[in-house]
Amino acid sequence: MSRHQYDLIQCMKQPGTHIGMLCQLCDGKCPICDSFVKPTTKVRICDECSFGHLANKCILCGNNLGVNKELGSAAYYCLECVRLEKDREGCPRIVNVGSSKADMIQNKKKANTTGGLLQ
Repeated sequence: MSRHQYDLIQCMKQPGTHIGMLCQLCDGKCPICDSFVKPTTKVRICDECSFGHLANKCILCGNNLGVNKELGSAAYYCLECVRLEKDREGCPRIVNVGSSKADMIQNKKKANTTGGLLQ
């Protein structure tokens, strides 16, 4: 979960046996603190986040991982989050989009309907 975007909400349900996956853009990030150092423990996600339309998506940004997850890699918690036991809090999947991303999507829709002119 990005430290700089406070409006993002994590799932936080009881983790299951499925491994969380990250896209190429988020590869190597800790899902809790965004650290790139000392990956230690694999991320487990809940059963609801591992099936359906969320199955082939990045747990942080929601990008598609391809049909057989060939564009993704396993997510790991960093050593500091494991020491602080933040890896035991629950499923770390981001369940909403942040306000900045929502604003960007809204502006794109507005630009498409007005013919590319934003006011």
